[in-house]
Amino acid sequence: MANIRSVKGMVGLVTGGASGLGRATVERLIGQGASAVILDLPSSDGHNLATSLGDRCAFAPADVTSESDVRSAVDLAREKFGRLDLAVNCAGIAVAVKTYNFKKDLPHSLEDFVRVINVNIAGTFNVIRLAVGEMGKNEPDADGHRGCIINTASVAAFDGQVGQAAYSASKGGIVGMTLPIARDLAPMGIRVVTIAPGLFSTPLLAGLPEKVRNFLARQVPFPSRLGDPAEFAHLVTALAENPMINGEVIRLDGAIRMQP
Repeated sequence: MANIRSVKGMVGLVTGGASGLGRATVERLIGQGASAVILDLPSSDGHNLATSLGDRCAFAPADVTSESDVRSAVDLAREKFGRLDLAVNCAGIAVAVKTYNFKKDLPHSLEDFVRVINVNIAGTFNVIRLAVGEMGKNEPDADGHRGCIINTASVAAFDGQVGQAAYSASKGGIVGMTLPIARDLAPMGIRVVTIAPGLFSTPLLAGLPEKVRNFLARQVPFPSRLGDPAEFAHLVTALAENPMINGEVIRLDGAIRMQP
């Protein structure tokens, strides 16, 4: 096969890279011989994680919604590792509130809704638009390939549950921009793919009582358990290596379809 790629030697930027799915992705990239910049909040564990992973890992304290923060993170990738081949968007937030609480006569907070949309959609787009500027400087390979963007949506984009109006809308937005951005960037040889994870064992779910976590795990047809972040990271590297996957949203969910 002519154009089978390897993540070995690639330089990746991972948002939300200090915990959960992002952390697993960073650890796998480093383990597979890539270099990685962890983009996460200054309050995160990013500095300690980068130090523990060695010379091929760096930490960029940043908010994904800030133009200057994200520019600095992209600059760090270039200055420290010479290039940028891969950007993985794992940063995201969630709230769980019904559209209207009729018992308390209280509508969903508009501020909360806007915050989730801003971080999850605008933050993802902010990273994409700035990362691809750097990727465009790469020498194309024999396939014309210069780089790859991998976003994180959620099965909530398709089967959003009660109380997930803001979160589902934000993840649906990420799904909705995958194809147009892939088309925008196709002439430059930059691919865009989105993963829609189901129920994964992340800090977001770790806060739930064990009884609730076990109940959720049983909802997954097979394998009947929560996903392991390492399985998400495995898909990230597979997507980075397979040049034909582009403009697609892939559910990684053990065949779950969320009930209301």
